[in-house]
Amino acid sequence: MTYPLKTSLLGLGAALLLAGCNAPDVSAPATPEAAPEATPETAPAQAAPEAMPAPALAAEAAAPTLSRSVTVNADAATVWALIGPLCSLGEWHPAVGSCTIGDDGNRTIVTADGSATFVEREITRDDAAHTYSYAIISSPLPIADYVATIAVNETTPGVSTVTWSSHYTALDGQDEAAAAALTGIYEAGFAGISASLAQ
Repeated sequence: MTYPLKTSLLGLGAALLLAGCNAPDVSAPATPEAAPEATPETAPAQAAPEAMPAPALAAEAAAPTLSRSVTVNADAATVWALIGPLCSLGEWHPAVGSCTIGDDGNRTIVTADGSATFVEREITRDDAAHTYSYAIISSPLPIADYVATIAVNETTPGVSTVTWSSHYTALDGQDEAAAAALTGIYEAGFAGISASLAQ
């Protein structure tokens, strides 16, 4: 079975890394305009212009939030059996090549093409409520302080909603890139969940 979002998601990751390397230097001062030519009448009164401060960097995003969800035709217990185990991503997320849990309890995820590695730590888990939260320790994404929650709620008998939500800090100037990357990851995951449950 193929997953059409797999290639685009991995390509997005590469594009983000390249964009970060080629980002303009926002700390460089703007090129000053040519000063008017001094004359004997104006020279004494015209003081040298003060150095313009470098453009202020945008303040770090105050923990933006992102939430996406999908409705699937399966009861919550069935969905949770598929996505609840911490390292089950390799079974349902098309961009995940492998997932391993180390002695420290952290999971290490390597993308299917081997180009990116994510290290994540589980923070909370409630199997009865079909939810867990995790934090990213290291990744190639332009984010910091990332904490996400995956939850499954059975809305009607045999129909459930999977919600993937997060809050994080985008690196300077990377707000749109961070949101786009995370949205791609979530949507690709939902496509994988739907495909797995349809088998």
